[in-house]
Amino acid sequence: MTGRVTCDADVAQGAAWLAQAEPRFATALSQIGPLPLRLAPDGFGALFNKIVSQQVSVASAAAIWTRVQAAGLDDESAVRAASDDDLRAVGLSRPKVKYARALAEARIDYVALRSASDAQVVETLTAVSGIGVWTAQVYAMFNLGRADVFAPGDLALQEAARILFELPERPTAGALTQMAVQWSPWRAVAARLLFTYYRFEKQREGIT
Repeated sequence: MTGRVTCDADVAQGAAWLAQAEPRFATALSQIGPLPLRLAPDGFGALFNKIVSQQVSVASAAAIWTRVQAAGLDDESAVRAASDDDLRAVGLSRPKVKYARALAEARIDYVALRSASDAQVVETLTAVSGIGVWTAQVYAMFNLGRADVFAPGDLALQEAARILFELPERPTAGALTQMAVQWSPWRAVAARLLFTYYRFEKQREGIT
């Protein structure tokens, strides 16, 4: 196992392993079908996009990001050169202007980050103002293709685990971390499974 999820075959391998290790995962997979790869490019733009998406609707985030790209502000050097008014003009709130600057000034070596350990990735990213552990974990999973990273603080993952494992209440981040120990070395595929299962359950309930 390479420690990376870079293609559909890797996702399928991880899903097969999880189905064998945990019968409830096998049941879920029989309902939801093949899991998505959900792998996107890494780098400054990917992290800036995640900052833009914080605490706003999907539609609002997409609209703001479209304006960011149209203004050429999805580039690290462009953000450093931009004024606060430039950044506000594309729809960033004052806190997000601060976070965008912090990310641009951090001058992260994104190429080196690709070969850093999972812990180093999280440590490097969370040192930047505006990037929390959840954002760092999601970046590691879906932009760096790490196979064994998980985001136990995600509410959708917690709720999916509650439903799938028939728990009396939504597990805390700590409880879900403990549950996920059994899903190593494929915790990132388990996250894909739980995200997909969450959407499946909400659609069944008529919630989109």
